[in-house]
Amino acid sequence: MTAADRAEIVILGAGIAGSALAHHLAGRHAGPIVVYDPATPGAGATGRAAGIVTEQLWDRWDVEVTRASKAEYAALALRWDPSVYAVNGFARWTRDPAAADAVAPAIERLRAWGVHVEPIDPAGLERRVPAGRFPDVRAAMWGPDDSVVTPSAMNEIYAESARRAGVDFELGLPFKRFHRTDGAWELETASRRIRSPRAVLAAGAWSKRLANGAGHPLPLVPYRTQAAVLRPSPPEPATLPSVHDIDLDVYVRPESNGRILAGDGTERVEADPETFRPGGDEAFVGHLAESFASRFPGWSEAEMVRAWAGVCTATPDRRALVGPVPGAEGLHAITGFNGFGVMRAGGVSARLAEVLSAGEGDPSAERLLGPVLPGRFAGAPGPFLPRPGFTLEAGDDPRF
Repeated sequence: MTAADRAEIVILGAGIAGSALAHHLAGRHAGPIVVYDPATPGAGATGRAAGIVTEQLWDRWDVEVTRASKAEYAALALRWDPSVYAVNGFARWTRDPAAADAVAPAIERLRAWGVHVEPIDPAGLERRVPAGRFPDVRAAMWGPDDSVVTPSAMNEIYAESARRAGVDFELGLPFKRFHRTDGAWELETASRRIRSPRAVLAAGAWSKRLANGAGHPLPLVPYRTQAAVLRPSPPEPATLPSVHDIDLDVYVRPESNGRILAGDGTERVEADPETFRPGGDEAFVGHLAESFASRFPGWSEAEMVRAWAGVCTATPDRRALVGPVPGAEGLHAITGFNGFGVMRAGGVSARLAEVLSAGEGDPSAERLLGPVLPGRFAGAPGPFLPRPGFTLEAGDDPRF
């Protein structure tokens, strides 16, 4: 067997989280750094993500991290490609009386966290989304500063920035093994071995399998989500806001060339990232058609361009797993974003890069990553089902 190459940090996964982390570590002159992915940057969940970036979240930490991501995406887009990021606003609404009662407290909570959000009436919704009809809406909120990003393009910007700073991307080689040996973490691919004192699991839905194989299981459940691109007539302007119907659990955002992207199609069961169905289901496409007919009649005849599925990763409390893995010297995670990895990737990777640069045992981990540190789970949590979604209420068990 050939001698192993040496690195200071190995990142497993070249999606937006792993590539953003490499970008931030390179900016801190940490290295040498190797990013490994058996495919290409953004080939997993990142390339199948919707790319809505909103501060209408349920936790102050999430809001702060997403706000940092928005600022970073705007700056990177301005430097590399202005077309990949746009501020278009985000509206969400409900006709359900109980959910409507939760809207005003949500607005109050978000404003306390510095989020620019305000109530909006049905007439205001119709002005912003002419394809929709909203006479039955009981309560709605509007965030004018929310935005959209093209996930695959931003992923590539991060990767290219890291490459130019000297990060080694090891791509397209079959995975063989990841384990700890002789006081270091060793990654073995079909043609190369890399040893490093520190490693980061940034592999999305594959992180569960990698953690199990390394002997340090993490409470993760991969699950399948679906989305589709449609072509309405007439085409929609790029200024169309992103929207979310809480009752139908359907979101829509503008796409290029006057098209729209719609989801959710989330399955509340565990999925295998190796064998999941990558195409959109007939039931999901039917749900979109019914939702458009009732809520967005102006899009009811929109042409279906394509539908697809991806795999996201859930945790028991809907918070990500970021930081040192308990009992595993030198092993860190940045995974388990419950379907919101693109929103948080820029901001959270900057925080993890600071922690990694500070070294093992530094108190910055608690300050920067407290709510998402993997050590918050004592022992192995029991079985759980994914609970993703844009929720109105805060806490671990929201009703809406």
